[in-house]
Amino acid sequence: MADRVLKALGAAHEGSVGVLLADGSEPGPVHFDVGSGPGVPSTTEWYAYDGRRGRSRAAVLRGSCSCGWRGAAEYPLDRAALDDDRPLYEADVDLSGPIADHEAHVSVIRDLAVPLPAELTGLLTELVRALDGLAVREPLVTLKALADLRYVIARTGQDAAYELAAREVALEVVATALGTSEAAARGYLADYLHP
Repeated sequence: MADRVLKALGAAHEGSVGVLLADGSEPGPVHFDVGSGPGVPSTTEWYAYDGRRGRSRAAVLRGSCSCGWRGAAEYPLDRAALDDDRPLYEADVDLSGPIADHEAHVSVIRDLAVPLPAELTGLLTELVRALDGLAVREPLVTLKALADLRYVIARTGQDAAYELAAREVALEVVATALGTSEAAARGYLADYLHP
């Protein structure tokens, strides 16, 4: 269960290249007609908005994040330079602007997160080195150490989560401190409070 929450914490800020249509709206997913069947595949990848086969046609690219953030900078697609008969992913489109904008967004998120004390960072780094070395030489020792760590993590995490609840720390503050979304932070706390 903790692995799922850790993935959710990280997934809270997955970046992508977003699109806007000519009217300034953000389109919904592009659905692909693959014939009959229960599932209809869809995507929100920028290149799917090429205007072909009745799809929406992207006018502008911008940075986008799974947390809901959208970049303020807009990067217009030069439609005159694009071949309307070819898929957009085959075109030579410069994505560096939207990607850099998302990286700047994530940098701000990291800067707002609670920094770990240097001694704790050192201990964690040393622990990772020791476990990595043991994984090949002594795999059973490594697994035993990880089992013990899971117990320590669960107990200490529960203590910390209860302390946050007792102090009535707002979920927004927890999410910012962890560098993630409120939904991911809620799940992270819940896994410690209700194992």
